[in-house]
Amino acid sequence: MSRARKPASERPRNGLIRDRSAADAVPRAKKESAIARALLHPVRSLPLAFLVVILIGAALLMLPFSRTDLSVDPGLAPLFTAVSAVCVTGLVTVDTATFWTPFGHVVILGLIQVGGFGIMTLATLLALVVRKSLGLRGQLVAQSETHTLNFGDVRAVLFRVARIMLTVEGATAAVLSARFWLAYDQNPGVALWHGVFHAVSAFNNAGFALYSDNLVGFAEDPWILVPLCLAVITGGLGFPVIIQLIKGIRLKDWTVHLRLTVFGTVAFLLLGFAAFAAFEWNRPETLGPLSTGGKFLGAFAGSVFPRTAGFNSIDYGAASSDTLMVTDILMFIGGGSAGTAGGIKITTFLVLGFAIWNEIRGREQVTIAHRSISPTVQRQALTVALLGVAAVIGGTLLMLLLTDYSLEKVLFESISAFATVGVSTGITYHLPEAAQWVLMALMFTGRLGSVTLASALALSSHPRLFRLPEERPIIG
Repeated sequence: MSRARKPASERPRNGLIRDRSAADAVPRAKKESAIARALLHPVRSLPLAFLVVILIGAALLMLPFSRTDLSVDPGLAPLFTAVSAVCVTGLVTVDTATFWTPFGHVVILGLIQVGGFGIMTLATLLALVVRKSLGLRGQLVAQSETHTLNFGDVRAVLFRVARIMLTVEGATAAVLSARFWLAYDQNPGVALWHGVFHAVSAFNNAGFALYSDNLVGFAEDPWILVPLCLAVITGGLGFPVIIQLIKGIRLKDWTVHLRLTVFGTVAFLLLGFAAFAAFEWNRPETLGPLSTGGKFLGAFAGSVFPRTAGFNSIDYGAASSDTLMVTDILMFIGGGSAGTAGGIKITTFLVLGFAIWNEIRGREQVTIAHRSISPTVQRQALTVALLGVAAVIGGTLLMLLLTDYSLEKVLFESISAFATVGVSTGITYHLPEAAQWVLMALMFTGRLGSVTLASALALSSHPRLFRLPEERPIIG
């Protein structure tokens, strides 16, 4: 009786039995591990992590006890609010003060804190990954140049961020709570809650407020607006800058990044203050009815809040076209890198400015504070800026197609969303759902795109071992 012949894959070979399934499992496992590594890469895991938090926040805001009136269809409000809170923007399609219950307010506060804390730490950790991808010489040069923290100690990074954040938020909350209690007759519990909520919203540059008119009712109260402005400025500087300032580094030892961020912030605050005061000083709908001190305070707030904070102490729907244009510029530039601010960032704008200035003067090398800026950094700055322009233009065109509002207001709203500012002329409340999706996409892209893009560019840089023939196309 003949036995069936075994297939070739199962015949003994050198005393071993070949298992095709086991052999096929090896490349399959390698493929799966490669996919897992790709998904877990910091540049890709950051957007995924924020998307998960947004979906969880939207689900919580969908719960019946998150809203005050269950007879009203929330529409996209839970998702839109979750995106705005996690991306620390502040744009809303409903009245935050009256639409959400105290539980909903707690959820929004948690999303703001998670979004702000996560963005600061993860942006810094992305810088860590970029630095580790450099060679030993590059790491030593970078460490001696920045005079900053040891990027190898992740736990220390996280604890420092948490300590700074809680300290600033706690100090701001203490001042605000005392003011709400003593000057506005709020009971201690309500005053404390309002103080904490607005302090967290300010430091994280979120701009959410528990008042239907945002901060218009406190337009002449320095005990409310000044602490909020200081918290906004501090959070917008960026974690690396805050660490270096706390260390008390001498001015002559400041890094280029520290110089650009600090001096750029001061310059834009002064320019914004001067422009806002000039255009709105006597305008009856904005600063006109206020006292002289209130006008100075309003102009200062009008210079600080568009730097990605989202609060407003005037009605931007009644502001002049000149003020809206200046605000557009301030919003698009934004604040410091690796912080809670949005926009293309001050360093990006100033690096491009210095590149233009050196090109005009005929210099091949771009220098800032007696330091040369590498062509790689210049290309990254140009890429981030141009992609930001493309996102704003694309969003504006879609909004014009989907709504009947003017270009001025639609452009303002698009820049506010992309730069994660949250200041609005009031049209967000009335946008159709399709336009709301556009703003959500802009908020998500603006908050995460620049950081991940810059890190991805640095991580994927592979120097060529050869040079191609050069050509000089006509420019200009």
